[in-house]
Amino acid sequence: MNYRHAFHAGNHADCLKHALLLVLLDALRRKDAPFAVLDTHAGCGIYDLSAEEAARTGEAARGALRLQGIAAGPLAPFVAALTEQGFPARYPGSPALIRAALRPQDRLACCELHPEDHATLRAHFRGDRQVAVHKRDAYEAIRALTPFPERRGLVLMDPPFEQEEEFARLAAAIQDLNRRFRAGILAAWYPVKHRAPVRDFHDALRESGVRDVLAAEMWLREPTDPRRLNGSGLLVVNAPFGFEQAAGEILAALLAALETEPGAGAAVSRVAPE
Repeated sequence: MNYRHAFHAGNHADCLKHALLLVLLDALRRKDAPFAVLDTHAGCGIYDLSAEEAARTGEAARGALRLQGIAAGPLAPFVAALTEQGFPARYPGSPALIRAALRPQDRLACCELHPEDHATLRAHFRGDRQVAVHKRDAYEAIRALTPFPERRGLVLMDPPFEQEEEFARLAAAIQDLNRRFRAGILAAWYPVKHRAPVRDFHDALRESGVRDVLAAEMWLREPTDPRRLNGSGLLVVNAPFGFEQAAGEILAALLAALETEPGAGAAVSRVAPE
């Protein structure tokens, strides 16, 4: 409840998460059949990069703002999507990016528990019949709102990792959701501070029997200091065809564009086979 993404909007983790999110949404649009998206930790929807919160941390300056002017290559679609939403003055969060990708037959459900951020998000989408905004716990909403009547779509899980057991809760949610919504694409963002929690997270999913799991990770420095957000990853279950290659190209381009330190790197690995 204390986490406010306004302090972190447009940082390197957002760049990874949202650039890869667009690849998943593009894949869903390849078929004419409608799809739905559930954004479990939606935030405000869009963020003012000139506001005090963003200025205080400077994370956007070291992240998305370094991508300005990119018009070709793997990052071009991501930068174009940001620009359509008012970048570089504003940074669109996942709800805004998802909404822009929807066709008339598609829909979005957003969950946000923080009262102020929920109110801002609700106002942003007021009158939009393709978007539902819920003030409810993300993990409760996952069970209540899935599987989708459309029988296809994406669940984006992006917890703030303020609680010690967040990796375990996320792994359990993915396991349960995969069992009930076999056709759904599941995407879960996670921090890479040091390797042990990430390794345990991957092991838990592998041992649970969840199949077809990919992890796309990028770290800006050697992930050895648990006090710093050294990198992040997006774990994807049921990744669409072509995602693995596209993710590798996007991560390589991000590494080239962002400010890195010794030990930086990126990898797309298979956590569990198809």
